[in-house]
Amino acid sequence: MKKVATRFAPSPTGALHIGGVRTALFNWLYSKNQNGKFYLRVEDTDRERSKDEYKDQIIKSLKWIGINYDGEEYIQSKKIDDHIKIANELLKTGYAYKCYCSNEEIEEQKKRARQKKIPYIYDRKWRDKKDSDAPKDIKPVIRFKSKIDGTSVLKDLVQGNVEIENNTIEDFIILRNDGTPTYNLSASVDDHQMTMTHIIRGDDHKINTFKQIQIYQAMKWELPSFAHIPLIHTIEGKKLSKRDQASTLDDYSKIGIMPDALRNYLLRLGWSYKDKEIFTLDESIKFFNLEGIGKSPSKLDMSRILSMNEHYIKNIDENDLFNQLTEYCKLYKSEIKSDKKDKINKSLTFLKNKAKTLEDIFNNGQYIIIDEVNFNKEDVKLIDDKARKVISDFNTQFKKIDLPSREILEPIVNELIKSHDTNFKGVGQPLRIALTGSKFGPGIYDIILSLGKEEVQKRLSAKII
Repeated sequence: MKKVATRFAPSPTGALHIGGVRTALFNWLYSKNQNGKFYLRVEDTDRERSKDEYKDQIIKSLKWIGINYDGEEYIQSKKIDDHIKIANELLKTGYAYKCYCSNEEIEEQKKRARQKKIPYIYDRKWRDKKDSDAPKDIKPVIRFKSKIDGTSVLKDLVQGNVEIENNTIEDFIILRNDGTPTYNLSASVDDHQMTMTHIIRGDDHKINTFKQIQIYQAMKWELPSFAHIPLIHTIEGKKLSKRDQASTLDDYSKIGIMPDALRNYLLRLGWSYKDKEIFTLDESIKFFNLEGIGKSPSKLDMSRILSMNEHYIKNIDENDLFNQLTEYCKLYKSEIKSDKKDKINKSLTFLKNKAKTLEDIFNNGQYIIIDEVNFNKEDVKLIDDKARKVISDFNTQFKKIDLPSREILEPIVNELIKSHDTNFKGVGQPLRIALTGSKFGPGIYDIILSLGKEEVQKRLSAKII
């Protein structure tokens, strides 16, 4: 029995789409579950749109979410000679033919199809003509001689048996008139040469699969197994595209979604295992199977992504959380200064309480990170003479403390509440504004302990604008 081999084959024409990430994840998990191999193939034959920066971004994104491929990446453009060789072999064996239709003729056929409101299918004009009839002023394309009669059945590992009328598959081009191969030829040759056992991809590829199977059969190659995953839709039920907000992996990374959380969410997006929701990486590999993939499109729900991320923020090791936070800040915000890192680390327990993203933690910890308080103009209006006296009296008592603690701070605050005939808000709010610049934020005791005695004294002694 062949060792399982799967692949992910993106085109480096843009950032990695979230749907592509899920496809890569399912391929990777299946290969790992079966003790097989998972490969990355970069389909860069679109010379105008393919860029190295996109290829690098794809590789970086896969690494970020924890998907590692075996060996070196397979670069499709380096295999074009092999693709052309197979096209000529198909031509020689009668499974392909030269088509001399002009661009004008093809456009006219397409126009008639639009007028009749039917799908365009090339009329196979040159399918049975002799080369001697060929015009001398037109460079031909090479078309595959598709089956005309009967039906074909695809035994899909997700969708079940999928049947198609053969006459609905046109004689598709495998070699353009400039000598370059097309997608279906290149993908078929590459999958064969890479000894792929399972092709797992979006169900928008089903028609391509029928075309590629015919190439396999013509070449007498062993067919891989096929599995077509339903597409991801927006919450409104529309097909997700690159134009949609938060459609690429970078979009999620920038707002502070953690890789483990997003990977867990994508795993559950269209796949299930009993009633389990949270999977460790080892559990994902252990339990993943193709039988658990649903047949209907899944809806990308940002609220559920945030909920999943919140779960991970609350439950992962705080050292791990701190490392991810510092890396996030370095990439997308501003690097946390070395003298602030320890304070942030020690404060994570409460900074993460109301956070759904790493960005939330960054924002919640701003009062620690900053060197000077940035006062909210509206909140400063709450600092009247009474509030200023509260701040001053607290500072007087605070200076007498050697090592601040909650147990020492609580009696001081309670005494101020009594002496100023107010409540906890009447003391806590002015202090929070003086120390952070805003009336919103963590509890006042957490703020004081996270800043430390020296910084608290400095801020309480400073003039409030």
